[in-house]
Amino acid sequence: MSADFESIHNHYERIVFEAVSTGSAHYPQVERALLADVACVALNRLPPRYIRHDVDLVFYLTENERANNEVAIAEAVKYAFEFVQARNAMKARS
Repeated sequence: MSADFESIHNHYERIVFEAVSTGSAHYPQVERALLADVACVALNRLPPRYIRHDVDLVFYLTENERANNEVAIAEAVKYAFEFVQARNAMKARS
């Protein structure tokens, strides 16, 4: 059996990575080395959506579902930045 598992990925990964990169300008106190942590926290707050091709999911979403996904991503990324920022501040005080 030959299977192409390398094409499988979480739909939110690329979108969250871009949102974290863009959002980092609003959180200058979060070091660049911690951006991967921010992405992990954000992704863990979103439901997994594994797909082979981005068009697989996007094609089947309604406009309402797309809008809800955008809000969920924005909220997850905001929470993640604030969480990592707070944890880093607590670590610095110890």
